[in-house]
Parts: sequence; structure tokens; C-alpha cells
Amino acid sequence: MIDSSAPAPSTSPTRARRIVVVGGVAGGMSCAARARRLDEQAEIVVLERGAHVSFANCGLPYHVGGEIPDADELLVQTPASLRASLDLDVRTGHDVTAVDTGRRVVVARTAEGDVELSYDALVLSPGARAVRPPVEGLGSPRVRTLRTVDDARALRAQVEAGAGRAVVLGAGFIGVEAAEALALAGLDVTLVELGAHVLPPLEDEVAQPVTAELRRLGVTVRAGVGARALRAAEDGTHDLVVLDDGTSVPADLVVLSVGVRPDTEVFEAAGIECERGAIVVDAHGRTSAPGVWAVGDAVVQADAVTGARRPVALAGPANRAGRLVADDIVRPGSARPLPAPLGTAVVRVGELTAATTGANRAALDAAGVAHRTLHLHPNQHAGYFPGASQLHLVLHVRADDGLLLGAQAVGHDGVDKRIDVLATALRAGMTVPDLIDLDLAYAPPYGQAKDAVNLAGMVGANVLDGTLRLWYAQDVDDVLDTALVLDVRSAGEIASGLLPGALHVPHTELRDRLDEVREAAAGRPVRVMCASGVRSAIAHRVLTQAGFDSASLSGGTITLRAVLGDRAGDLLVTPEPVPA
Repeated sequence: MIDSSAPAPSTSPTRARRIVVVGGVAGGMSCAARARRLDEQAEIVVLERGAHVSFANCGLPYHVGGEIPDADELLVQTPASLRASLDLDVRTGHDVTAVDTGRRVVVARTAEGDVELSYDALVLSPGARAVRPPVEGLGSPRVRTLRTVDDARALRAQVEAGAGRAVVLGAGFIGVEAAEALALAGLDVTLVELGAHVLPPLEDEVAQPVTAELRRLGVTVRAGVGARALRAAEDGTHDLVVLDDGTSVPADLVVLSVGVRPDTEVFEAAGIECERGAIVVDAHGRTSAPGVWAVGDAVVQADAVTGARRPVALAGPANRAGRLVADDIVRPGSARPLPAPLGTAVVRVGELTAATTGANRAALDAAGVAHRTLHLHPNQHAGYFPGASQLHLVLHVRADDGLLLGAQAVGHDGVDKRIDVLATALRAGMTVPDLIDLDLAYAPPYGQAKDAVNLAGMVGANVLDGTLRLWYAQDVDDVLDTALVLDVRSAGEIASGLLPGALHVPHTELRDRLDEVREAAAGRPVRVMCASGVRSAIAHRVLTQAGFDSASLSGGTITLRAVLGDRAGDLLVTPEPVPA
């Protein structure tokens, strides 16, 4: 049907401007709310395909696992509450099927028929939809995505009905959260990831502790393999997920979480410029069509570090972009531009937290950005205060000037604080030596006088000025072929494993045993290692000033074991006992 109450677009001062927002949740609702706060006279209409216009999609896995028992707790606002508080006209069950940018109208399909609605300003916030790979049998009723409140309710119902075995396809952030939630709910969970490790945006050395924690929770992690097919078991009681290696995993429920793609076909068909399916916008969120803006998961954005163009499916950037687009609509000429995203994200996995901001190693390599990587393992608060535990921190900095490019961390406590500080430093364009001077809060229960972020600055400054030279766990095979590995840990520590052919000299004895090191090196470079990189850095200074070609293992054996993963048990050897 035609909405006869909708006036044709007009610049007449006697009619209030009509702002139509397509899609709610993060970007769309923040735009509508901000527009109302700036313009009390505007008519603001939100068209939402689903039943819920404002819900906490990041909370969905926690309802599936039962931590949030009532799904209604995920409903942030309803059409009624939005009408009462902000006088927004929110219409759920309105699926936009066409846009005529010349006439400035949208067409939406409803249960009662089609509705045509004119606009003065149109904001597109369609989000993304789950990717459905070409896997035979995905139509099984046991397969669900996890994108909506209804998805979460359906999965929770399967759990409460007695499902005992779950397979999660895809180990991105949502997939890992779903696997954790289902494991904590008592299910036997298998997590399948086509990439080399879980949480593919993370570096190997950060993802490995996450994998170990998932296994501690009882999750079977199958990385480096994909799903080939889903087939019903002969007795019909469950499905079998057949993997590429020929093995199969029984499943009472399957969570499909292999990625998302922008939901933009309608708008691309309307002639709005898209790039690989994502809507192209300018610095203020304006599309190629006059009077049309776009925000959220469906928009192509330039990475703040590498400039790579891609959608960023995160709630924070979408919310902030919605606000700025409303500013540009209501206050054109004075609105701030949309910032390029850093991709800051955090995830809980059992007792661990992992987080990231900025570019990872793969993105920097792809962009041709020369960089150095720093590994640190400081305590999250003073070591003498009860409950101290290690943070595992990775920073990437530009090779020539130390500009911060990216950071990742994993640990039991304090991870989110450090990543948020580093995300702020990244946004501010700081270099790694600048981190030394950050005046961060300190008390023994919360941090150290030299916070982990300050320490990262000190290590980075040493690397930049040549005081410290690093070698990396990824190069261990080449190092074993070409250099003498000098392990400066204590005698008790090396019992846990020593690199083959390594010379063991505790760092406290090094100054008195330099001739022994020189003889063992026989003209080769010396590559030093300890547990975390602190003592090997001290040893490196001793060796360098004694004339050796020396470098210190970044992050020590903690990082080495994380990079090697399951291979660590094969490579690290138990040293022969010293005769009495």
C-alpha cells in the first residue's frame, strides 16, 4: 500500500524535514536519537526489518549460555519507549526493498503490503548478514546463526531442550564467545576454524593462550580445517558435521559464524556506489546519492593505520558514526568528519581476556609498512600484591620513527585497560617512546610504578636507538642453523626445555664466562634468550659491549612457546643432567 500521509520532499519552510533511517540497532538508532536532540521539529522515521529495533547484539552469546537468563534484558529500547522519550516513529517489520534516489522515496515490504515513504534525508544502516558458505546440508534445522535476539532465543531453547553436543563453525569473536558460552552451559563443544588459529585477527603468540584456555574449558579446537557437509545421522537424532580432512563431529546444534557481508543489494541496485558490496561514503558518511548517508557494518572504511578499505563490523564505530552523520544532516558545515577505525576489540574466554587495536602483522606486511614488533610479559599489578599475573603484550611500531601501529594483549586481568590506553595513544599519533611519559594511575592493586604501557615505551625506545637488538621466535629455525643460541635462564628453568645446541650460561655468570661463549660461538652471531626477554636484554648489553654480534629473543621462551604451539614439545629438549 502507499503511505498517503507522506508528503513529497520539499524545501518549503512550512514543512518539517523528514529523516528516514533504514535499520536500527547501533548506527541507525544513534543517528535517529542524535537527530532528534538537535532538531525537535524534524519528522524522524526508523524502518527496521526485524522485530527489535534496539538490542544488545554483543550480548547474544551470553543469553545462549545462560549468563543473561532473560532475553528481554537484551532489548535496550522498544518502539514505544523511543516514541515516548524521543518522539521517534519506529516501524518494525518494514523491509526496505527499493530506493528511488531521484524521487527521494523508499519502498518497504510489510505484512500488510508495500509502503512508499518520501524523505528529505535518508540514512542507510542495514548492517550485515551472516555468510553462508557452500557447505552441503546447511539447511538443517539444527543450524543457526547468532545475529538476532530470535537467534539467541532459539539456540537457548535447544540448550534447555537437552542438546549435549555443539559445533561452532568459525572462530572469530562471535564464534569464540558462542563456544565459550556453550561450554560453560555444559555442552560438548567443537570449534572449527579454517584459518591457522582461533581469532584470526590476533597474532599467533596471542591466539595460542586463547586456544589453551578454550581447551581448558573442554572445547575441542579444530584449526586449519573447514566444514565440507552436514548430514543427518542414520537414527535422525543429530547431525554429523563432516570436515575437510574426512573426520566427522556429531552435533545436536550447529552455530554458523564464519563471517558477515554487507546487506546492501537493494541500495547497490538503486545506483548507490558500492565497493565489493560495501557502501562508499565520504568523510561525513555521505553516499554517491544526494541526500543519502550510510553508517555501520555495511560501509567501506579506510583503516586508520594501513589505509586498507573494508567494512568494520563493530558496535562502537557504528554508534559514533551515527551521531556524526546526524550532525552533518542537521548542522551541515560544522560536523566533525568520521574518524578512520582502529578496530579496537576485546573478548572474554574463560578466565582470560584478549584484546586488539590497530593493525596486525599480516595487515602491515600486506600494506608494505616496515615495522618492528615488541613482546613484553609484565605483571598487571605489583608483584608483591596478592593476585599478580602476567600480561602478554605485543606492539607493532613503525621501523623508522617508532610510530604506534597496533597492539594486542592477552591475560587474566588488566588487558582491557592497557589496550584502551594504547588505542588512545594510536588515535593521538604517538610514538613508542611517548609511552614512557604517560602519567598512568598507580597503586599496588592496580598496576606498577612502571606500568606495562610505560615498559613497552622503554623497550621500544631501546630498540629504536639501538640499545636493544631483537630476534624473533618466528625465525628460530634460521637462528639454529646460523647462530649460537645462548640461554641465560637459571639451571632450574632450563629443565623445562632448551633449544637444541644452545649454550646455557645464567645471566649472573655471564661476565665471568665470556671466553666460554666466544669459544662456543666460533665466530657465529650470538642469539640470547631467557623466559620473558628481561634477562636476555641485560645479557645482550654485556655481549655487545664485549664485541659480540648479539640479539635478544623478543618475549623470551614465553613467546617462543606461544609461536611454536604444539611444535614446542618436539623442538625444546630436556638438557642432560650435569654430573655431580
